[in-house]
Amino acid sequence: MAGTGTTVLRAGLIGLGMMGRHHARVLRETDGVELVAVADAYGDPHGAAPGLPVYAGVEELINAGIDIAMCAVPTGLHEEVGLALAEAGIHTMVEKPIADTVAGGEKLAAAFEARGLVGAVGHIERYNPALQSLRARLESGELGRIFQIATRRQGPFPARIADVGVIKDLGTHDIDLTAWLAQAAYTSVSANTTIRSGREHEDMVAATGLLENGVITSHLVNWLSPTKERVTVVTGERGAFVADTLTADLTFHENGTFNTEWESVANFRGVSEGNITRLAIPKREPLKVEHEAFRDAVLANRGLLQPAAGAAQHDGGAGTDRPAATIVTMREGLNTLRVAEAMIASAKESRTVGLHA
Repeated sequence: MAGTGTTVLRAGLIGLGMMGRHHARVLRETDGVELVAVADAYGDPHGAAPGLPVYAGVEELINAGIDIAMCAVPTGLHEEVGLALAEAGIHTMVEKPIADTVAGGEKLAAAFEARGLVGAVGHIERYNPALQSLRARLESGELGRIFQIATRRQGPFPARIADVGVIKDLGTHDIDLTAWLAQAAYTSVSANTTIRSGREHEDMVAATGLLENGVITSHLVNWLSPTKERVTVVTGERGAFVADTLTADLTFHENGTFNTEWESVANFRGVSEGNITRLAIPKREPLKVEHEAFRDAVLANRGLLQPAAGAAQHDGGAGTDRPAATIVTMREGLNTLRVAEAMIASAKESRTVGLHA
């Protein structure tokens, strides 16, 4: 990770809920960043910011003289809070999804771009060690052509969620990481959802998609399962990578090269089972990598650091390089939200929804 020299960025955090408390801890641990103030209309229920002033809203936080901000308020408030921070000239990372609606996301992205500010979205899964290593391996051609990306994200109902359904809360993780791994945008999606908890929003989605490079995708997301699962499977011409982002493990299932003597199986002209390799990768906390990427983007914006784009960091003996972590831009977050809303529309209207750049 590039050094920050003597520059220290004064950071503010708004939103001290279940995710905000983790942001508070990591901001305090990030070199070159000093958390100087926090804000939440309900105070600091988790005791995440001892010794710091706790303000009621974003205007007071701005008046504390901050350089950067982390916005971890409920999704419905992202637009209002983000626009206030942009107007004040403060570089900001907003928790995912970027906003409650595509129109709101458009306003946010445009506001930060117009002022030349760094605007990022907290799609944390990109920074998972297993997916960072997987992305680098796909870029280096270890899998050959990619055929399919399939994700499963299932677990118990999260009481913290009140204003969005499973697609915008959890599904946006998989939409973002899929487009990022494949380096291609979605061109169409088809989805089915169900509501079982008595809430307004969906609790489960089964979706398929097509990317602009021909890769097909499938996503199973729900918060109705008693078991927790976070799995991404990328299948290509040389085999399949399986990334478990709960444990940050990456496994390669190689296509076999030997002939089988079992006649009924040998008649199938497809791939065969080969070696299975669990890959050794360094495992840093994704939230820390995310905040370091945001810090470096802000320093680069100020001309104090060379941008990380195109750089690489050694994977600690894993036999490949992983890309230097870069931010998820607001435009990328906006594209993810568009796909999420297309999934919702597909389920409601029982049709495949096309997406256009």
